[in-house]
Amino acid sequence: MPVYELKTPISVEEIRKLKVNDIVYITGIMVTARDAAHRRMLELHSKGESLPVDLNGGVIYHCGPIVSKVDDHWKIVAAGPTTSTRMEIYEADVIKKFNVRVIIGKGGMGPKTTEAMKKFGAVYTAFTGGAAVLAAKAIKKVVEVHWLDLGIPEALWVLEVEKFGPLTVAIDSHGNNLYASVKEEASKNAINIYRKLGLE
Repeated sequence: MPVYELKTPISVEEIRKLKVNDIVYITGIMVTARDAAHRRMLELHSKGESLPVDLNGGVIYHCGPIVSKVDDHWKIVAAGPTTSTRMEIYEADVIKKFNVRVIIGKGGMGPKTTEAMKKFGAVYTAFTGGAAVLAAKAIKKVVEVHWLDLGIPEALWVLEVEKFGPLTVAIDSHGNNLYASVKEEASKNAINIYRKLGLE
């Protein structure tokens, strides 16, 4: 399967080349954000206020990192993905308003996000759950952190990463959603099994 190395900021043209099941590695700037941060982003936008970081062509990682502080410097100890369905109610608007190109998480996202990715040019990539220490190794440094009032897991961590991955494209910018396809196929198989067992 094709393997792509993307550097931020990422263009729409690069995103449109990606297909479901492609492998991606990210180098550059990545921002962690969970539901509280997504909500604040949209609240600030509705007030006409700017975000503390430019997300145009950027990458959002659904992650609540474990961090330590040495002197005045933050260090990411572990950075496993958060279940992405929590962000479904916000993600389409975040993609639309801030031109985000790559979302990283686990567990997939729904039809609203899938449609926004198709319309505006973005992808959802899955990072392996349980590999939080591996993820941290690709994080070269914490550039800055914002919104610590939300708590460390919910804050906006701006990270410099090098070949962060491997990430599997699970929703591409052409409307293909790997999670939805698997669910549909499983449903069909279940129906066939019920028929063979005479349980339909």
